[in-house]
Amino acid sequence: MKKTLRIARIELSTLFFSPIAWFLLIVLMVQVALSYTTMMEWMEESKQLNGSFGALTATIFAGSFGSGVFSGILSKLYLYIPLITMGLMSREISSGTIKLLYSSPIKVREIIYGKFVAMMVYNLLLIGVLLLFVIAGIITVPHLDYGLTLSGLLGIYLLLCAYSAIGLFMSCLTAYQVVAAISTFVIFAFLSYIGTMWQEIDFVRDLTYSLAMTGRAEKMIGGLITTKDLAYFGVIIYIFLGLSILKLRSTRESRPILIRIGQYTFVVVSAIMIGYLTSRPGFIGYCDATATKSNTLSENTQQIIKGMGYDPIEVTTYINFLDRTYGYDQPSQRNADMDRWEAYVRFKSNIKFKYVYYYDSVLSESNFYKWTKGKTNKEIVEMRTKAYKMDIHTLMTPEEIRPLIDLRPEDNRLVMKLKYKDRSTFLRVFNDMEFWPGETEVDAAFKRMTVKLPKIAFLDGGFERSIYKAGDRDYKTLTNQKSFRYALINQGFDVDTVNAENRDIPTDIAALVIGDPKTNFSPQALARIQQYIDGGGNLLIAGEPGKQSVLNPLLKGLGVQLMDGAIVQRSRDYSPNLVLPYLTSTGAGLSKRMDFDFQDSVRMSMPSVAGLTYDSSAPYSIRPLLVTDEKVSWNKKGAFALDSAEVAYSPAEGDEKRAIPTALALTRKVGGREQRIVVMGDADILSNSELGRNNVRNDNFHFNTALFGWFANGEFPIETTRPRSKDNHLILNALGVNILKALFLWILPGLILIGGAIFLIRRKRK
Repeated sequence: MKKTLRIARIELSTLFFSPIAWFLLIVLMVQVALSYTTMMEWMEESKQLNGSFGALTATIFAGSFGSGVFSGILSKLYLYIPLITMGLMSREISSGTIKLLYSSPIKVREIIYGKFVAMMVYNLLLIGVLLLFVIAGIITVPHLDYGLTLSGLLGIYLLLCAYSAIGLFMSCLTAYQVVAAISTFVIFAFLSYIGTMWQEIDFVRDLTYSLAMTGRAEKMIGGLITTKDLAYFGVIIYIFLGLSILKLRSTRESRPILIRIGQYTFVVVSAIMIGYLTSRPGFIGYCDATATKSNTLSENTQQIIKGMGYDPIEVTTYINFLDRTYGYDQPSQRNADMDRWEAYVRFKSNIKFKYVYYYDSVLSESNFYKWTKGKTNKEIVEMRTKAYKMDIHTLMTPEEIRPLIDLRPEDNRLVMKLKYKDRSTFLRVFNDMEFWPGETEVDAAFKRMTVKLPKIAFLDGGFERSIYKAGDRDYKTLTNQKSFRYALINQGFDVDTVNAENRDIPTDIAALVIGDPKTNFSPQALARIQQYIDGGGNLLIAGEPGKQSVLNPLLKGLGVQLMDGAIVQRSRDYSPNLVLPYLTSTGAGLSKRMDFDFQDSVRMSMPSVAGLTYDSSAPYSIRPLLVTDEKVSWNKKGAFALDSAEVAYSPAEGDEKRAIPTALALTRKVGGREQRIVVMGDADILSNSELGRNNVRNDNFHFNTALFGWFANGEFPIETTRPRSKDNHLILNALGVNILKALFLWILPGLILIGGAIFLIRRKRK
């Protein structure tokens, strides 16, 4: 050990007797400083413009797409190490001092370990440079997430050490330092690229992916430390230090070629096996270093998985070769898919995965083979498989897949079928930016297989809004649009219709929805609805201006009435009938997401809405969920034209200007349980068009699902919202940014330059 440390000390002194070590410290400081100060400047400008922040630590240090300080430097680290390691052994070989080492009472492994320890110390200096920016973050960001930054520093340090082991081995192979540096770059490229090689072959796919360096440090920078990644860096260091020792021994000892080949093979194969085994589910330990545990499933999710016991879950993914979704989960993307499931496998290691590739007609709007018009599906498949050099026999034909499972109701899109015990359900992908199901959707699928689902029944028969039509005013998107993430069927609910004209309303439903009836209820239908209400059934009633006479007789018994007229809102950009009410504290209590919206003053969009009045002495406890902004909106009694220049407020015509409720929550105790009713003056808030609106910042889809979650007593949708991070404030002004620029771009690099110059000059004089 003493000899190893002595070699390390001598090697360190040699490193710093060279200007390269000092130069790299300065370059690293300047590169990181440019990224850090640019981000601070942008954040300070956003702060002056009243911009809001969240999770500043992750944004500053672990930003996506290399925008963070740590994540950005990863793409540059490989440039530093070869310049340092290229002379570790090449210098000894070219100068002949290696013979002195061989003749001394020092073992080969002590030489290698000593050189590597020297690099570990130098790497700590590089980490020290990064630590300066963490200290600056502590000063400028209260409640900085220390765990995330320390995890990131650990990941970068291990990556540097792995690079150093590779560079040390390359230096053992040649007496030419430049050749050693270039060879090191080649190995770095290989280890980054190997994870993409042979991904179409099952066993080889897992093997090469387990050796890939890409993504290992990124997870740690994101705050997740796993034994799999720690073992990976250990394996890389083990391989190249072992090969370095064997290489030096081969020049010192004379052994048969087969023995030497066997030694090299043992090192490589044993390392591969260790890497493969430590990456298998069930053998991986996890540590989420973030303050909010953002890399870990929520407590609700963990409870759902725990409740499923030890019985396995089978996940069978069906991928249609002719659908545009094929590219998301083709064989080469298999390991990326496993990464998405890793958070669940962490808590349930017996999730089994199966992939079925087939081809069949594309039934949805995702058909992007219109240029193949006139060709059969088989002809298209033959063309594509030939172009991609695929074996067509790996795809099941329509005649083979349909007897096993008919996916036409799922539009033959990519879909996952989950099976648990004797129950199964579909887990879908969605037509949005995320595409893949999130934690809430996966939880809903898991729970669908373990409990009786809450059912939402929509009244049908009085020309109410339809749950099966895709028109602007209908409710298909909200209820059963399979490609819409927030559709009730994707959030854990079942939906159905009921005609009160023909039969009684079921009492086992979670809620009945009456969406904008166009005609008066018949006596039979009104009696059945009233019977349902008197029995304590949950209810959502959505009306519209001009339909007061239809709903007010029913609402009278609840102590609620739709006001005459309609609410208008003054706006420079939008029609006066587009009202944007605020959430109340009661509305904020529907879910954590609604509470965030309440704090951020996010509004809902309600086009053509009637105001609501209520009787405080009614048998229900009545509280507003949404209220209008009294500064810009009022109840308009008279008629008005939507295309007029401006709708005027006229008290003389009966207009009323105040904060008017547009959605109410009613509760009372019936038969030992709480009855829950929601009355809204607008039925469009649930409509297809409003859920697709993108010209106004609203959150209708979360509000709607929160309402139905309230009816289901919070059982669905699953609450997976994380607590807000505390590091959401920046203590920095323009002067502070300029000070940081001067410090990190000029003062500290200048001090390192001066210190290095003094050190080198004094050494030269000696």
